[in-house]
This record gives sequence, C-alpha cells and structure tokens, in this order.
Amino acid sequence: MPEGSSKPPTRAACSQPGEIIMRNKTMKAKVLIATVCIAAFASGVCAQQGGTAGQNPTSTKGAVVKGKAPVNKNLLTVKLPKEQEGTLKNGLHVILLESNHMLPIFSMEMVVMSGGFSDPADMRGLANMTALLMREGTAKHNSRELGEALDTIGATFGANSGVSSFTSNITASGLTDNLDQILDLYAEIIRTPKYPTEEVERYKSRTLDSQPQLRANPGFLAQERLAQAIYGTHPASLTFAPPDAIKKITAADLMRFHDQNYVPNNATLYIAGDVTLKQMLPKLEQLFGDWKQGDVKQPTLPPVPTQAETKIHLINRPGSVQTVFQIGSLSLERTSPDYVAMRVMNQILGTGPPSRLFLNIREDKGYTYSVGSTFNAGKYPGLFIAQSPVRTDVTEGTIREFMNEFKRIRDEKVTVTELDNAKHAIIGNFALSLENPTGRLNNIIQQRMYGLPANYWDTYPQKVQAITAEDVQRVAQKYVDINHMQIVAVGDASKTREVLAKFGSVQEYDGDGKPVRTASAGGQ
Repeated sequence: MPEGSSKPPTRAACSQPGEIIMRNKTMKAKVLIATVCIAAFASGVCAQQGGTAGQNPTSTKGAVVKGKAPVNKNLLTVKLPKEQEGTLKNGLHVILLESNHMLPIFSMEMVVMSGGFSDPADMRGLANMTALLMREGTAKHNSRELGEALDTIGATFGANSGVSSFTSNITASGLTDNLDQILDLYAEIIRTPKYPTEEVERYKSRTLDSQPQLRANPGFLAQERLAQAIYGTHPASLTFAPPDAIKKITAADLMRFHDQNYVPNNATLYIAGDVTLKQMLPKLEQLFGDWKQGDVKQPTLPPVPTQAETKIHLINRPGSVQTVFQIGSLSLERTSPDYVAMRVMNQILGTGPPSRLFLNIREDKGYTYSVGSTFNAGKYPGLFIAQSPVRTDVTEGTIREFMNEFKRIRDEKVTVTELDNAKHAIIGNFALSLENPTGRLNNIIQQRMYGLPANYWDTYPQKVQAITAEDVQRVAQKYVDINHMQIVAVGDASKTREVLAKFGSVQEYDGDGKPVRTASAGGQ
C-alpha cells in the first residue's frame, strides 16, 4: 500500500458502521484532534505540535502572502508504543499495537501476500474478485445474513485487492464490547467463503454492464493510457480487469484461488486498539488454529521498462468541452532514500491549495478548479502524476504552465517559506494518522511490508525536518523527468490536435484505447 499515492487503497464491499460507532467516532475525533499527546496514546505519544494541515480550498492567497504555515513550528516528537508479536501454531503471524484503552474500539487487517500479480495471465482480476466476493456467502450464512449480523453489532468489514497488487487485504473494526462476535464473523468470512454462482454471475454482469460508463469517464481513460505509456507490457500497466478476463472467471476459479492463497503461512494479521496480545492470542488460536498451511507460489515481476522519450497521447472525445490532462513519469520505490524528499517536493509542487500548480494554474490563470500532483511508491517504481481538467480553449496554456512549473522546481531552489510550510503540513498530517487505530495500523503495515527500520515512524518527523532545498531540487531533477514525461490529454481532437503537436509527437487514440493516427511535433 504505497504512501504518497492519490490513492491510498479503497476498501471495497464494506458495510456501513452502526449509529453507535458513528457517535463514538465523532466524540473521538473531537478529543483527539485537540491533542495528539493526550488522546492518540494514553502512554505513548509526547508531542509539541499545532493544528492540521488543512485549509479552505476556495481561497488561499491571503495565507500564502502572509507566509503562514498550516501548523506551528514546533517539531512533533514521537515515541510510539511498540507493537507486540505472536505466532499461532499453524504459523499465522499476529502483530498487535495496544493503544488508548480510554476508547473502546479496535481495527484489524489481514494482509494476504497474494494479489493481482498472482493472477493467471488470462484471468487478470481474479484476486480482486476473490476478495470482493468473500462476503457474498459462507458455509454458515448467506450475504444478507452476514450483512445483518455486521450491522447489528456496528462493525465494518472490507476486502479488496487490485490488478496491480502484491496483496489482498481484509479489514474489520468495531467496539471492543463486540470483539468476540466480530472475530467470529471475520474468521468465518476469511476461512469459509462459498462464492455462490448466482452472486458471482451477478457481480460479473454488473461489472461488464458498467464498462460503457467507465470508458465514458475521461479520468479513467487518462489513467489507463498513462500507465500503459509508462509501464508498457509490464504487469503494472493494468489499471482495470479486462472484460474478456471477467467473462472467463467462474465461481470455481475464485474458490481455487482462495484455497491456494488464503493460508496462514501466506498471511499476517495486524491489530490495533483497545485490546491486548494476551487477550487476543487464545481467541485467534481457537478461530484460526486449525487453518491448514499451503504451498504458495509468489510472483516474480520483470524489470520496469526503459522510459521512452516524451510523447503526447491524445484520446479523442468528440464534442468534449474539456481537456483532461494526466502528465507523468516513473517515480521511485518505497524503500528509496529519496522518498521523504520526494514527499516534500510534491507537497510544494502540487499538494493542496498552497502548492505551485494550484496557485499558478487555478488561482492566477483561472484555467481550472482542480489541479495538483501526486506520486505513488511500492515494491516497484511507482508513478509521478500531475493532473487537471481544463476548458478546451486553454489546453495550450495549461500544458505550457505545467511544463513551466516542472522546469522551475528542477532549475530553482524552493524558498524557505515553501519548504517550512511543506514540512509542517506533512508532519501535521502524520500526527493526524496517529489519532485512530486504523491510521496507526496502516503505518505498521507499511513499515513491515517494505522492511523499513523498526524506528521509522519514531523518527519520521525528524526525517522530514532534515530535508533541504537542495534535496528538493535533486529529487525534482531525478523524478520530474521532463525528457521522458508522458502527456495524456483526453478531449476533442479536432480542437486540440494542432495545439498539442507544438509540444511533441502526438499519438491519437479512440475511446477504446486503440491507436488512430500519429501527428508530428510542430515545436514550441
């Protein structure tokens, strides 16, 4: 689950939390936002910190002109309680973070080390469908009964994977008063899904029926083309399961994938909240102890391909009044020593209202309401992406300003104010991630998944604070790669083709992603 992503991962197929959970979370938010030191951990966090990094997105000029940081300048110091570990007799590894017994809630997530990259080549989407449909019926209950049982105790449940993922993730949360009931349902769903044929076929039908709507979405078309332009034939180039693969997958295929991959020696259970390891291990042994191990084959990915020269990919949508841009290049791995500097650089360039892209393309030029940049980083190099939907008549001006900002952050050192504001925003957001069990759980999972040092999050604010203007410029020159930038534009080709050709060679595609024509570059 790469940090720095536009997506941090969505949780599919979740039931809605009960009213009591919502009241609890509302109360908790008020207490915890007031002071991380008191509420995040009763005995763990000692912080000197200010507010949040959030600002009103409708107007930021005043704040920027005054040079006000979104949080105060005291550095957050953190001493996190250490996670405890145990292993069941069958090899299931359990990692638990005991925290804040004042709030009777807990979260857990099982990470199964098989995801979309474990799919057969002709069944991409199998892992994701296996996860999403786990709750559609078990050996004991049908889908409706499971939903009612979860709703009755105010519990949430979710399961997902992805076509370009190493893992499948199964989450649950709720009140510790309902711990036993939630654990029972959690184990039942994970261990004994039945994948009823009628539910599988219904899901396939819905998914296939949604294809025209999906392909009418310019954001989806841009995302799909950008991944293909950068990753080529690499498995990471896939953003959505192909229709032919969805048609082919059967209930028997789902059951087979589950039985081969959902085994205790291929999974880790992470838990955080108002629970103890001593309390949990006997319960887990009872529920998961007779779960049999299996022989799991882990996928091996090929190297990411050498990056092509800058090219423009134009997806034609006749009659469109907007041009939707996604501009990107290869990013970095999560374990890269450049990761924190990249966070700071991207914060300055394109994260939120105070960013350069926002202030230029939205506030100054008025080309769009929404503009920004992001990057993701995982076990293989992710993507750096800048994006915005703009009016068709400002297509040329927008791409020119994107390139100007890319060159500026590469060629010039950022200001002291920009650097300080970015650091405070990142550290403030990190402080907010410590407020609840789910946030702390995600931090632990990330540290374990990528083999980060045991004290990584203890020293994270110091790592951020240590970044210099020189560091920002260095990573911008390395990863904001203007010589290999792939530019995707979705819009009316008859109105944008000649304009875009000023910036490079244009390859045109239809709405199904099929190449149509190539136009030579006209030069800027």
